[in-house]
Amino acid sequence: MTEYNFVEYISQRFDESSMLSRSKEFYDFMNKRRTVRDFSSKLVMEEIIENIIMTASSAPSGAHKQPWTFCVVSDPEIKKQIRKAAEKEEYENYHGRMPNEWIEDLAYLGTDWHKPFLETAPYLIIVFKKLYDFLPEGSHRTNYYVTESVGIACGFLLAAIHNAGLAALTHTPSPMGFLTEILNRPENERPFLLIPVGYPAENVKVPDLKRKQFKEICVRY
Repeated sequence: MTEYNFVEYISQRFDESSMLSRSKEFYDFMNKRRTVRDFSSKLVMEEIIENIIMTASSAPSGAHKQPWTFCVVSDPEIKKQIRKAAEKEEYENYHGRMPNEWIEDLAYLGTDWHKPFLETAPYLIIVFKKLYDFLPEGSHRTNYYVTESVGIACGFLLAAIHNAGLAALTHTPSPMGFLTEILNRPENERPFLLIPVGYPAENVKVPDLKRKQFKEICVRY
């Protein structure tokens, strides 16, 4: 029978008063996070981006397969290619692919098929999900709960970006196959999320959104 190593779990321990204040402070902090579509071109220290990605990689995953790849793009020419391809798909979406109801639901956000932030933001983080891994001899090894795992990692990623004092946009130009081609990703990966990251532009404005209240999102039993 195979034996596996286990190590002691070192938990964070706080008294209830501290737990209450920490939970409230973190909620207040995260509740200030907003999607930004206007970025400054100001450079961001590479180590900050690396720390953000390593935070995302600490997320749980099915069978600890860690089925994700984070592609970090700062090269202006590659960003230009991505913008051109994304705008092509988005133009099609806004001019026939998306039903009117969808377009109406997006109207108050002030967004359209133009995506200048894909070039302005100093970094684009493109998250790919890995459907399977390649073993050394070339065979495949299945990954489990891939979408769920990568979704959780993206949540960690967005929280880490906000924690670092940077802004982000969750962009999903559909279809996203052009990202596989431009970044030359292998056949076992699929694009999941495109996230411009950087400082917000000076005096940037965002829609005046209201989030749902606790009773609207939680049911007690």
